Amino acid sequence: MTFGQALIIYFIIPVLNILVLLIFVNVVLSWLVAFNVVNPQNQFVNTIWRVTSALTEPVLAPIRRILPPLGGIDLSPLVLLLIIFFVREWVIMGQIFPALG
Repeated sequence: MTFGQALIIYFIIPVLNILVLLIFVNVVLSWLVAFNVVNPQNQFVNTIWRVTSALTEPVLAPIRRILPPLGGIDLSPLVLLLIIFFVREWVIMGQIFPALG
């Protein structure tokens, strides 16, 4: 295994997995705040919201500029998740089957 392959498998794939988790947490938390299930004034909720937003907003903002809002529904997290899943599988398949990559 070369250094590049090890870098992809042991660093890039876990970073993409963490980004997927952060996106899910951010989306679920936004729903909970929108439906008044959790109080956004709560310090713990506010901290989680700020951290997840700060980490996901740089990758969601370009998608939001391209993708128009559909009736107040933000589909940018869904689009980003699809892109991450596609890239992750493409990278993994390229490592397992180098002729396809």
